[in-house]
Amino acid sequence: MEISPLLIARFMMAFTLAFHIIFAVMGITLPLLMVIAESRWLKTKEEAYLLLAKQWGKATALLFAIGAVSGTAISFEMGLLWPRFMAFAGPIIGLPFTLEGFAFFIEAIFLGIYLFGWDRVPPKIHWLAGVMTALGAAASGVLVMTANAWMNAPRGFDLVDGNPMNINVWAAMFNPASFTECLHMTVAAFQSGSVLVASLHAYQLLKNNKSPSHRHGLAIASVVAILTSIIMPLSGDMSARYVAKYQPVKLAAMESLWETTRGAPLIVGGWPNENDEKIGFAIKIPYGLSLLATHDAQSEVMGLKSVPREMRPFIPLVHLSFDIMVGIGFWLMFLSLLGLWLRYRFKKFPDKIWFLRVVALSGPLGIIAVQTGWIVTEVGRQPWVIYNIMRTAEAVTTVRGLWLPLIIFIVIYTILTVALMKVLHWTFSQAAVETGEARS
Repeated sequence: MEISPLLIARFMMAFTLAFHIIFAVMGITLPLLMVIAESRWLKTKEEAYLLLAKQWGKATALLFAIGAVSGTAISFEMGLLWPRFMAFAGPIIGLPFTLEGFAFFIEAIFLGIYLFGWDRVPPKIHWLAGVMTALGAAASGVLVMTANAWMNAPRGFDLVDGNPMNINVWAAMFNPASFTECLHMTVAAFQSGSVLVASLHAYQLLKNNKSPSHRHGLAIASVVAILTSIIMPLSGDMSARYVAKYQPVKLAAMESLWETTRGAPLIVGGWPNENDEKIGFAIKIPYGLSLLATHDAQSEVMGLKSVPREMRPFIPLVHLSFDIMVGIGFWLMFLSLLGLWLRYRFKKFPDKIWFLRVVALSGPLGIIAVQTGWIVTEVGRQPWVIYNIMRTAEAVTTVRGLWLPLIIFIVIYTILTVALMKVLHWTFSQAAVETGEARS
């Protein structure tokens, strides 16, 4: 029995994006952390900060290289797997991808100066090169996100006989979803990346709690995690109101709300039954969804029964992913605030064994939250690849025999990820070894 091109294309795209997003998140976060570490070194002249900046710079270079390869592979995948989508959307969303290329070059140039400019350029110029690297990395992510936002809120063209005409690339780029989606993803990247870095340093402190470099690394990453954890609920609120206004079916799937309801409850947990169109074992918070969607407890929220079954996404996956994303977000916010309270309670950054263990174990959760958030965004839009314009089944290739490149991609990405984790682990552990802290 031959597997359909649509199924293979979906799985291949999901698999490669799931790995690429890890590289992207860390590639956005680490330049910011290295700039903060160098700022602290310039102010205090403490060697541990200098070592951190250099180690995080090396990790940034590694992620930059792997992310570039991964992103290039995905661009080829887009042409191979979704030719009809590319033919339709290419002239419309080509601008942000072009600008992303410029951001990529800016990041590459200044990262080169940063890595090889130690003791070769003035300290402030070197620090500025780090700032430009961080800005280039963040800009690359934002520009790509505007293209994805367009898929959720297509604008900037007239549809004439099924073809896009009178294209306005700026209107397409600055579509109604751009601000909320770019803000939410950027904050999520900094939050999840900083939590992962904090967990790596917490793990090293469990082995050597006298290491100032790992202590400073944990502190810097935790500060970023605290700030982003405070911003995240505000960003999430904006995203929820956007989805309620522009993609009500996605919101209904996220909450597994079947009936159109005034004063709709917020549904936490449970398992949706698509056949019976009900959800069991869920906790319902009265008026919660209406408040989330419109800030009005009595507002009406559209239910899934308002659209035919074939126009709904896979509800169990969207609902479960949304609950996991939100649950992890609240846990990371609680953990960050707990660390902040301990900092002021004991007048130093927390070094208690139980706290370090919790931080070390919580590291992967941020990445899981980002992954589930992307599931909500992409699966929740189905059956559309371009919302209300083009269905996913209409965009896919008709090429057969895609199972071979699928296997090749699985092998390559698995090897890349394992190698990356090994090298990052070695890089972070070297922060103590290179100053002799491991012997102290």
